[in-house]
Amino acid sequence: MIPVRWTCVVLLAAAAAATGGVGDPQIKTDHPWYPGELSCSTFPRLFATQAALYERATGRKTDTDEDKALASWYWRNLNYYHCTVANTDYWGKGVDGKGDMFIKEYWRGLFGFGFGLCYSTHHQWHGEMGRLLGPGRSRGAGVAGHHSFEVFLTGGAYGKGHWALLDHDVSTVIYTPDGKRLMSVMELTADPDSRDHRKIRAERQHGWLPGGLHRNDIRAYKSYGVAYYHAGYAGPPPMVHLRSGETLRRYLKPGLADGKTFVYWGINYMARGVPGPQRELTWVNQPEKMYQAEKQTRHNPGQARYANAVYTYRPDFASGTYKEGLVDESDKHVTFEFYTPYVIAAAPPEAAGKARWGIYKPGCTEGLVVRGKMTCPVAISTDQGKTWQDCGPASDGLDLTDRVKSHSQYFIRFGAPAKGLKGSGLTIRTVCQCAPTIIPHLKSGKNTITLAASGQALVSAGPNLDQAVAHLVDGKVGSPSVTLELSAPRGAPAVRAYAASRQASGCPPPKDDRYSIDLSTDGGKTWKPVVTDWRIVRRDPEPKDWWSHSFIDGEAALDGVTGPVRVRFTNTGGKPFTRPEMHLAYTLPKASPLKVTFAWRSGEETKTAEHTYASPSAKPDSSWRFDAGEAPETLWVEYAAE
Repeated sequence: MIPVRWTCVVLLAAAAAATGGVGDPQIKTDHPWYPGELSCSTFPRLFATQAALYERATGRKTDTDEDKALASWYWRNLNYYHCTVANTDYWGKGVDGKGDMFIKEYWRGLFGFGFGLCYSTHHQWHGEMGRLLGPGRSRGAGVAGHHSFEVFLTGGAYGKGHWALLDHDVSTVIYTPDGKRLMSVMELTADPDSRDHRKIRAERQHGWLPGGLHRNDIRAYKSYGVAYYHAGYAGPPPMVHLRSGETLRRYLKPGLADGKTFVYWGINYMARGVPGPQRELTWVNQPEKMYQAEKQTRHNPGQARYANAVYTYRPDFASGTYKEGLVDESDKHVTFEFYTPYVIAAAPPEAAGKARWGIYKPGCTEGLVVRGKMTCPVAISTDQGKTWQDCGPASDGLDLTDRVKSHSQYFIRFGAPAKGLKGSGLTIRTVCQCAPTIIPHLKSGKNTITLAASGQALVSAGPNLDQAVAHLVDGKVGSPSVTLELSAPRGAPAVRAYAASRQASGCPPPKDDRYSIDLSTDGGKTWKPVVTDWRIVRRDPEPKDWWSHSFIDGEAALDGVTGPVRVRFTNTGGKPFTRPEMHLAYTLPKASPLKVTFAWRSGEETKTAEHTYASPSAKPDSSWRFDAGEAPETLWVEYAAE
């Protein structure tokens, strides 16, 4: 490993020169089902989108707990499918190592994947339900051969509160025989007739087919063995930071530009000859069929697949805009950062191209490729610069995929000064996997495009353990008190802090343990609460076993802090924090022009439309409109920071 060396004087100079780029560009169209990330990238946006969709389909407003929960469930059925994700190296043991490497973070699971097994997706969903209904209003339910989900609803037929099954993984809710409220898993275990789809009258279900993906799925509710409280968390919202000279093109279908370059991070099913994850039973890509369905989904291999997000960065060493993405530089090197809300993907080596888990093998390609005329040393760090991987001399086409696959961040260091790289044509291409349903789709006829760019970006210490440990300043991981410290890069002002931790909370988790997250901007001299006296809320009736871990998370506004920010995790029960993390949202100096391009297929013809926003801002801009013709198939959407 190569030791990291920070050059503070040069960092300050870089900060002073840093201008341009675009922070957090997002778009939505007026597509009726898949308008894009601007419709769902924050919880307020997401809940507004869910409510409008639910009312359009059912005629009901989201004025009650039940309707809010059903609107969320309906939307997730249409945007997230059941499939096996590839591992995340949370514990520093490799992607095929041991330990729990399932994604339990809401935003990363939704934006980077859009698919997951029942265990993963229902854990992630806690992050949303905590904001929609309140803390402690959801729990995972370990049933027969399946991981299900319940929410605690109040009001009306639910009175002061009642658990209700809300299982999006197998597209199931079940009403009581009188149709007045949703049943709980405990009630279903005691009522065999309610687990038999042949005995559930359609009029009782208010338009929701039980076992909508496969009618026999509801047999799983014959037993309830384990309760999972606070088994997932929200994490920071998804943000993209495009530096001047950087583009982000998102392809809605596998294959990239040539239609045959398959780069992914999940199981390889090779459905109909297309490598990578997919699902044959899902409402995704056929959303209009779910509400009032009379039959389960049709078996269609490739009904839902993955998408790709391709970042291409050409730093300009002549103008100085290369400083927008710097970690540090000296007269001997430059170091660039990379952060994404998606997950860096991989094309498996040819010998393992048809294997289920070929992406775990060495020799993967396409995830990170460096091009240009230079021969300087190259090094990669995936733990925030704590350790470095020597990648040898640079060359045109140097492929570093194996070193970064499964990650959502990396530092890359070139062993030459900026003036030595001038004229090299350095290009860094990072190919990620992303969810196709959060990419803006075009509809038939006239389309209105709405752009907003908050001007913010994220810097992270986590979620991987080694990324957090690089910022540990007090306590230790695995103890009841842990403190992390993080600063926004290039002297930028931090405007919001996000913090989360996984902890071993016990089995059963004690009801009296209290957890807290505090924040300091003066080196720990004074502290302000982020989360105070948080506890695991358990509600009867309960099964006889519990998951022994949990997650706590919170966020707090910052007043443009340009120095270090500390986050401290503590609890009263002596429970160890096993994987803490923190993130800062910071503002960029100013916005560069942003060119947005849509490509779509209309019949046999491929068409494009582009528009340049001179000064993108947080204020939504809906001035761009164009006609996409009849039944357009959206191929890709590209953002380019000029």
